[in-house]
Amino acid sequence: MNPTETVYRYLEDLQVGEKIQTGSVTVTEEDIVDFSRRYDPQPMHVDPEAAARGPFHGLIASGWHTAALVMRLFVDSNLLGGLPLLGLGVDAIEWPQPVRPGDTIQVEMEVLAIRPSKSQPTHGIVKLRSTARNQRGEVVFVVTPNCWVPRRPA
Repeated sequence: MNPTETVYRYLEDLQVGEKIQTGSVTVTEEDIVDFSRRYDPQPMHVDPEAAARGPFHGLIASGWHTAALVMRLFVDSNLLGGLPLLGLGVDAIEWPQPVRPGDTIQVEMEVLAIRPSKSQPTHGIVKLRSTARNQRGEVVFVVTPNCWVPRRPA
């Protein structure tokens, strides 16, 4: 095999129970404030002084910022070797703990189910569970997406 050749992973290459670890990302206060000013401008996300007086006793990332970070780690993991991985929807999404400035997030993706599509024989559906943890091992985000994955060409 040519070292520069892309190795694609099709539906048939995935296995139920397979786990994939992503890289990690460290979240700064600046990251939290910048994202939240644009997309979720609540005091707990954009105003450190107000956040200190609030229920979380300090600045926290927007849940949608956490979701975007997880998506980036997911894409960077290159699960399918460069093939497109399209989301069909999510069965569940949870934010059990907030992400705070200085937290380093890493995601473990687990293949929960695989099934060929009945209506589109060129694709299948893969159910994943992506669990994001901070540097202390605390779960900060869990999402269970259903993804549209190409089957190996005939």
